[in-house]
Amino acid sequence: MNFVFDKDIILENDAVQLRPILLTDFEYLKPLAIGDKKLLEYSPKPIYTEPLLLNFIKEAILNRENQTRYTFIAYCKKTQAYAGCTSFMNISNHDDKLEIGGTWFGRTFHRSGVNRNCKYLMLEYAFERLLAERIEFKTDERNIVSRKAIEAIGGKMEGIFRYHMLLSDGHRRNTVYYSILREEWPDLKVKLLK
Repeated sequence: MNFVFDKDIILENDAVQLRPILLTDFEYLKPLAIGDKKLLEYSPKPIYTEPLLLNFIKEAILNRENQTRYTFIAYCKKTQAYAGCTSFMNISNHDDKLEIGGTWFGRTFHRSGVNRNCKYLMLEYAFERLLAERIEFKTDERNIVSRKAIEAIGGKMEGIFRYHMLLSDGHRRNTVYYSILREEWPDLKVKLLK
């Protein structure tokens, strides 16, 4: 696998477009995130205030420069509006693997198909262009919606890391790990295209 951070990756289909996040995207993401404390209640980094959201975007750009994470902004073609963010992270070219995570979408885009389309594009890119052997996902054990979404795209649960992460509210999160392997992708691709 050869993930190149300095290349602008643009992924799209008829439903969504993913492109690298920019500082100017603050204005697009602000109406989705500001004031919604529950949006990322299971995440270690909340974004419900302007400073928190701005810090999220600045950190995302810095992480790309440091070659540790590649964050996309997602655009919904049906509504012609920006929907949220998702990332390639924990990238290991040596091990031919990466994680898809750091995903959040504004409430109006929940159950809209945006997340599923984004995940499809990212899985397709990782398995077919990068030739990844393994894609990982993880979420808070309590986040049933996220867990069902990962399972719906074919993620297989591998286990739970107990007291794995400290959240901003002081809660120690148990993190559920999932994966999809390269050999599983052809069958999953057919299922996701239906």
